[in-house]
Amino acid sequence: MVPTGSHTSAAPRFHDFSDPGDLPVPPEQSRTLSVRRGHSISGPRPTTRRLERFAAATDVESRLPSWRAKGSLRPPPPIRKIPLPSLPPSLLARSDLVGALGKGKKDYSTAILERKKSPNRLVVDEATNDDNSVVALHPDTMERLQLFRSLVECWKLSYQVEGKKRKDTICIVLADETCEEPKVRMNKVVRQNLRVRLGDVISVHQCQDVKYGKRVHILPIDDTVEGITGNLFDAFLKPYFLEAYRPLRKGDLFLVRGGMRSVEFKVIETDPAEYCIVAPDTEIFCEGEPIKREDEERLDEVGYDDVGGVRKQMAQIRELVELPLRHPQLFKSIGVKPPKGILLYGPPGSGKTLIARAVANETGAFFFLINGPEIMSKLAGESESNLRKAFEEAEKNAPSIIFIDEIDSIAPKREKTNGEVERRIVSQLLTLMDGLKARSHVIVMGATNRPNSIDPALRRFGRFDREIDIGVPDEVGRLEVLRIHTKNMKLAEDVDLELIAKDTHGYVGADLAALCTEAALQCIREKMDIIDLEDETIDAEILNSMAVTNDHFKTALGTSNPSALRETVVEVPNVSWEDIGGLENVKRELQETVQYPVEHPEKFEKFGMSPSKGVLFYGPPGCGKTLLAKAIANECQANFISVKGPELLTMWFGESEANVREIFDKARQSAPCVLFFDELDSIATQRGSSQGDAGGAADRVLNQLLTEMDGMNAKKTVFIIGATNRPDIIDPALLRPGRLDQLIYIPLPDEQSRLQIFKACLRKSPVAKDVDLNALAKYTQGFSGADITEICQRACKYAIRENIEKDIERERRRKDNPEAMEEDDVDEIAEIKAAHFEESMKYARRSVSDADIRKYQAFAQTLQQSRGFGSEFRFSEQSTAATAGAAADPFASAAAAADDDDLYS
Repeated sequence: MVPTGSHTSAAPRFHDFSDPGDLPVPPEQSRTLSVRRGHSISGPRPTTRRLERFAAATDVESRLPSWRAKGSLRPPPPIRKIPLPSLPPSLLARSDLVGALGKGKKDYSTAILERKKSPNRLVVDEATNDDNSVVALHPDTMERLQLFRSLVECWKLSYQVEGKKRKDTICIVLADETCEEPKVRMNKVVRQNLRVRLGDVISVHQCQDVKYGKRVHILPIDDTVEGITGNLFDAFLKPYFLEAYRPLRKGDLFLVRGGMRSVEFKVIETDPAEYCIVAPDTEIFCEGEPIKREDEERLDEVGYDDVGGVRKQMAQIRELVELPLRHPQLFKSIGVKPPKGILLYGPPGSGKTLIARAVANETGAFFFLINGPEIMSKLAGESESNLRKAFEEAEKNAPSIIFIDEIDSIAPKREKTNGEVERRIVSQLLTLMDGLKARSHVIVMGATNRPNSIDPALRRFGRFDREIDIGVPDEVGRLEVLRIHTKNMKLAEDVDLELIAKDTHGYVGADLAALCTEAALQCIREKMDIIDLEDETIDAEILNSMAVTNDHFKTALGTSNPSALRETVVEVPNVSWEDIGGLENVKRELQETVQYPVEHPEKFEKFGMSPSKGVLFYGPPGCGKTLLAKAIANECQANFISVKGPELLTMWFGESEANVREIFDKARQSAPCVLFFDELDSIATQRGSSQGDAGGAADRVLNQLLTEMDGMNAKKTVFIIGATNRPDIIDPALLRPGRLDQLIYIPLPDEQSRLQIFKACLRKSPVAKDVDLNALAKYTQGFSGADITEICQRACKYAIRENIEKDIERERRRKDNPEAMEEDDVDEIAEIKAAHFEESMKYARRSVSDADIRKYQAFAQTLQQSRGFGSEFRFSEQSTAATAGAAADPFASAAAAADDDDLYS
């Protein structure tokens, strides 16, 4: 008899298992499947079939290997041959040399994450049948795992399947020719019990000695039995278990279909073991209230696969947490104490709390969460008592993890706190962490985004042994996070997550989650015109037609920015190269300095050189220095922080330097980032030139600026662009190579550049054909870009004024004579005409005088000369490899070739 919900004809038949006559049953087992309240079903007593006949029928003995013929039950373990390096024996004996073999030394920092090779590891695939008790493998896979052979010796046909988050279940394994080699087919119920998804890897092993169950307690889930009347046992459980010999595991859920309904049940208790086979005489209890769904473990429980972008950090955390909890003997055998504490620090939203929850779920450890401010109390001594209770509770429930979130709120530096309570709490925490027994299986994890505000005594070895930086993810990390957040989203085919990951520089995990939510909201907004909020339900057609597209993500990208930059002055530049007329050489120089390191980092690695870090624009006011900085930030898709020089200076001692440090910290967090200092001369004047204490503050700000530029982490792509129209008063230390090494003079535009500026300014405006831009460019000799923009704006203003006056006149005439105006109602095309420009030119003025221009040109020329002393240098043509080894000096010939020009005269 095949019960309801069993395998279908699409799957391989397993009649040998469904017929109880094929299974050996101990004689003491009864003929009935009995339940309380008078439930019983009778069936034929299973007869024991001889193993020899079964083997002959299936022709298994002929395929047994030699070890089977000798009577052994298991094959001998394979002998692994470990290849040794091809070194002489004398060198192999020296461990210091063996440990450092060449440059290609393996990086063991993430060794704990690497999957160990095992034939038992299989990839989860969708099942073709709908049986909750069955998984299907390819016959070759079953052969390799020796499951057929076990079938002959062991009549129990269930195999334990171990998944992640320490979940396992028990199933019957069947051969399926259509199943691919490294895959295992299982239906949704089995995957749900294992907490795995399609494509995940699980481990399949033979389950030894599965006993028949004496008693099992099964209860339904409340939301699946609403509206069902009658006896659940007779309608669902009896047909499901009758003659099927289904394996069950305590805690598993299973789905039973019958009478046009599906009911979900949970196995509450099994006796005698955690997993058993439901035989004909197993007592099934189904008394009790249905289980509430929310009391169940949520299927979206956080695991390691829900944390992305922190591969190296997860490896460190796992070796510091999992190894001491699971295998403390590793540390004991080496003779060291296992670590007791880990401090996670990083910007808000980077996933510190999420990592701690994932570790607790995956290790199965007791998780005790302490939110920093929660332990504070108004009663004296109560706060310390709360902390002690937390540690006592954790030790009772070992192995356990104590996670202190926002630890900086309860453990600040004692010398900087005013209250006595904070000092006592810090002291209590220190003694508790010292008092943890070496192998008490308790790990303390702390999280903060202000590691430098924590008391130094906590940060020593023996308390928080390791401090792990959970930083801003790189492009690969962002792609991992995006895949995690979009795995349940309905995405259109045009969504390119790799491109989105590339464009979201400086985003942490929380920002990417907000980005996905915003894209989904944008998708919903588009459908709001066909969704009626008053309706109780929404049509299935509308729901099916909704999908998040690439345009939705683009819109979301335009409205969001990294959380690290939200309190800074962040501008999302919408200026492109087309908005800037002329300056072609400057644009090319900027592209090479800023855009190349962001878009082609591999080229710099190939040539073994780090890119330039800083650019200084100098030139007359209104020539486009700020505009250029905005354009480059937009073109290379980097984050852009604009810093107005005077804003950094405050009246408080030391605060100005702290502002500079904070700006650079934020730029590093959101790298690649363009840091633009406008009016740099206000904070970078030559040291010693200012008088009074305010001058001392300005000098300290400059010193801080210099050290931050030098101390910039080489791995972080942070560019500094300074703009000034007073280059002569800037401190020379700021202009040396390595800081602001690219000095770019932005001159007044020439005629061709002025023409380009006119075109750039008017490219979105309707201009009449009688406007000659060439004549305008020729006439505006000595005008800056800002002056030309002002001419265009004024002409546009005159055109708008004329247009509004015509509208008013037309409206007045329509009121006076409505019939006559009907044919003239067509509005004429509004354009900026030559007359408007002629009127505008009457008010045009030059903002930069000839004297100012001469100053800038003299400075640029002096700078060019001081940096151009090697312009005549050439390698000597006569120098060969032989003469170079003798005494050839290539610099001598270059010096001789240089005439008596005095470059500074």
